[in-house]
Amino acid sequence: MTRADFRRILSKAPFAPPMPTEFDIAYALENTRVLHEPDRRIDTFGSTEFEFKLVSELMDEAGAVRVRDGKIEAEKPMILRADGFNGFDFEGFGPEAEGFGQFLRENLQHLAVLKYGFRFRKNDFSEHLVHEPLDAVCGKLVDETRQSGNPKLAIIQGVDDTWEVCLLKFTVEMIEKSQGINLFDFKRRGLL
Repeated sequence: MTRADFRRILSKAPFAPPMPTEFDIAYALENTRVLHEPDRRIDTFGSTEFEFKLVSELMDEAGAVRVRDGKIEAEKPMILRADGFNGFDFEGFGPEAEGFGQFLRENLQHLAVLKYGFRFRKNDFSEHLVHEPLDAVCGKLVDETRQSGNPKLAIIQGVDDTWEVCLLKFTVEMIEKSQGINLFDFKRRGLL
């Protein structure tokens, strides 16, 4: 096998893109901005669908912006309870830790956590390039969204290579903004 044959085989091999580094993830999180957020929050008793337009500037082509369109579904929050769990082991700790362990065992039935799940569907996904400055593209998309009044649409500005991290940051922010409402709804119905 010659080098040319080897290069030809490698060029056709389906290689996965490299995993983002910790720096790449931190950079994406720091540079994600939600320019327009949906009017609604995550529903307490049903799934909620959000639409997004994620805008990112191409790093290797001046004046080119990628716009990704898609849908993300937030599943209804689930209550996770720790009923009956007493598997705390405080070996090697002092009496304060053992006292805290006893408190947890006695009060665990009163503690609950909400679990959120999101589903991203690739069949509802598209992307296209726009040859305009990033600020102009973002401004147009925000203006169009405000005019349309779509309550489910988010406009997100992010980083091209790690755009999925940017989308995950948006989902975490939606959870943070919805959690108080969801807890109130569960308590009002006597579920917490």
